[in-house]
This record gives sequence, structure tokens and C-alpha cells, in this order.
Amino acid sequence: MRSFRAASSESLAALVDQVEGTSTVADGLFSVAASLRSEPALRRHATDAALPPEAKTGLVGQLYEGKVDAATLGLLKDAVGRRWTRSRDLADALEYVGVVAAVRSSDDADTLVNELFAVRAAIDASSDLRSALSDRTRSHSDKAALVDALLGGKVAPATLTLVKQALTTDEHTVSVALEDFEKIAADVRGRDVATVRVARPLGADDERRLTDALAAQYGRSVHLHVVVDPGVLGGIKVEIGDDVIDGTVASRLDDARRKIAG
Repeated sequence: MRSFRAASSESLAALVDQVEGTSTVADGLFSVAASLRSEPALRRHATDAALPPEAKTGLVGQLYEGKVDAATLGLLKDAVGRRWTRSRDLADALEYVGVVAAVRSSDDADTLVNELFAVRAAIDASSDLRSALSDRTRSHSDKAALVDALLGGKVAPATLTLVKQALTTDEHTVSVALEDFEKIAADVRGRDVATVRVARPLGADDERRLTDALAAQYGRSVHLHVVVDPGVLGGIKVEIGDDVIDGTVASRLDDARRKIAG
């Protein structure tokens, strides 16, 4: 998900602080975000800094009252009364806040993050599933029905909600959208996400030591995704944010080869 700058960042933070953790709010915000993206004139009007806030809140009240719940409408009115760096930031922010609402509706954020990661891994591993979910000739409802058939009753409700929302992405693949949602879910709980690739499963003590070391290095708690990768000959490779910490045997051999060749 895109980063937000200047006024948009401040407006987003204010909305996140007040959003309720309910699936109804999440669904409502996702719906409004979609309509704003599909209607450029409405988006420009709702973010026009030259218009008085009352004009903008009045407009969205007329358009969305009765179509979304009261809490969602209240957030929307608050949002259009704030300043946005770019007009498209409003829709992106509402989607972001919708993800936060879905995360806060979950009883177990760790399970939610793990399930999103597992779904992403399953999509990445199956070319047929990737094709089915990215096929532009298939309707969104058809894709959502496929997700229901695959995941219904097997994952938490919030996970299912976010996977379906990932289907709506135009700028990224479903997998990239899910990775963004994982990071937001972890961030809501004050954590970063680290993907750890190893040759064999880590023991509980090793996981705890690695988690503590990463937390000390990055200054906040870390949620680990441990992936057993046959391509890792030994050691570990850690990906966290934009950082890659490669301590694998293969990496060390490559370094040695480059030094010899140099």
C-alpha cells in the first residue's frame, strides 16, 4: 500500500486513532474507497481544499447515508473535512483504515497475520490459483466465490474479509496486497514482520533468540514467518521491511567466489 506524505499522513493517523474494530466498518470503508476510485469528479470534490468542510460533509452525507453504517459515515465525514496531499490519497486512506478496522475486529492478530501469510504462500505456489484470481475477464463476485469455496470456515472472518479486499487491487497483484495487509496487521499491534528462510525448522529457543535479537535491532517487537526453503544450504536469511540479512551458506560462498574472481 502506498505511503502517505505531509497532510495526508496526519489525516490518516487521525482516522486510524478513532476507527472502531468491526467488520461492518471495514466493509463500509472498502465500499466507499471503491466508489471514490471509480468516480474522479467525486474524489476531487471531496478533497478540494478550497471548499468549506460543511459542503463536503453535506455531499457525502447525501450520497452515503443509508448505504453505510453510522460509524462508517462518521469517519467519512471526518475524512473529507481534513486536508489531503493528493486527491487519490482519500480513497487509499479509507482502504487503509478499513484494513485496520478488520484487524481490530479479530480476536487474535497473530493468527490473522499467519493466515494472511499462508494464503499468500498458497497463491504464490499455485500458478492456476494465481491466474484465476488475476484474470480480468472474471468478475469480482466470481473470484470472491472462489475464495469462499477455498477458505470459508477454514480461516478467521477477518482473514476472509481481507483476502476478498485484496482481489480489488488494480495496481498490484493479490499477493502484494496481502503482504501489505500483513504489515498493517502487525503494525496495528506495534510489530514489524520478518520472513526468515532456513534449511530446516527452527526450535522454539532459536525462534525466541532470533525474535529478541531483531526486536533489539529494530526497536520494536517482531512477528516471524519461518519458511523452510530447500535452496538454503545452511544459516538463515531474514527479510524485514526493506532490509535483507543474508547469513546463508550460499551467500557466503557467493561472496567468496566474488573475492577470488576479483
